[in-house]
Amino acid sequence: MKLKKGSGILDDSELAFTSAIKLRELVATKQISPVEVTENALRRVDRLNPKLNAFLTVAADRALQDAKRAEEDVIKKETLGPLHGVPTSIKDLLETEGIRTTKGSHIFRNRVPSKNDFLVDRIRNAGAIILGKTNTPEFGHGGGVTENRLADFCRNPWNPEMVSGASSGGAAVSVATGINPISHGTDGGGSIRVPASFCGVFGIMGTMGRVPRRNTGLISSNPVWFSQDGPLSRTVSDAALYLRVMSGPHIEATGKGSLPEPAEGFLADISGSIKGLRIGWSPNLGSIPVEKDVAAICEKAVQRFETLGATVEDSGFILDIEEVSET
Repeated sequence: MKLKKGSGILDDSELAFTSAIKLRELVATKQISPVEVTENALRRVDRLNPKLNAFLTVAADRALQDAKRAEEDVIKKETLGPLHGVPTSIKDLLETEGIRTTKGSHIFRNRVPSKNDFLVDRIRNAGAIILGKTNTPEFGHGGGVTENRLADFCRNPWNPEMVSGASSGGAAVSVATGINPISHGTDGGGSIRVPASFCGVFGIMGTMGRVPRRNTGLISSNPVWFSQDGPLSRTVSDAALYLRVMSGPHIEATGKGSLPEPAEGFLADISGSIKGLRIGWSPNLGSIPVEKDVAAICEKAVQRFETLGATVEDSGFILDIEEVSET
């Protein structure tokens, strides 16, 4: 089935910026090979990563092996997952069997786990091709900058003299540059949302427990119900698809680490109406300075929601910085 490069379906640039949903369709209908898709993604990694540092570890051989198996599954008319043949990446905080997992720390620079995190298994079982592990500050604590002792800091794809945001900076850069259409990230205080905004892509931190997390039973500064896994993507539909793949209860996630029932209809909801919804927002979280351009963009979004029939209300949120700093 392997298609020759330049077969007229998509050129390299078009392929790089094709949505995950469309790629899966092209793969399933034999219009393009998962191997070609993966090879194109890896070429972009080779070209862009030395400049932008989106990846801490690239698993090229493993990715190509998985792509070849994905191609064989199409030929054999096997049941295909919702992400079959679609390249993705995992933030280097989750365990990945056979692929270096550093958690952004020099301490773990040579650590290669023998088992996947169950969320990685869930993503692989959906058919996604994992290209490697994306850059993160040490243990995910970034302060707005994705940097560590393992590599140069992760640079903004629009201006390499600027930062990518943190702590899922590598994930956001990999999506923005067309390396992969979707990427895994984590978010406890903006770690998906900040890099997404810096890099011009979509990012979602879902409801606590929407994406299950293993409950270790240990008390830490980052308890299981505080930080959440979620998607980064170039389209809302791809974000909805990836979130659906990640979501749903798991036997190893209990209590606040997992909602009891899986979420349904993320993709279907996109085409539905928002008429009658009440949306709360705060223009400045009570006391936070906001750049004029950012405020204007947010106001425009509010107007768009209202045009579509939603009711948008200022939540009246008040944050006393001095009081918070003392707690």
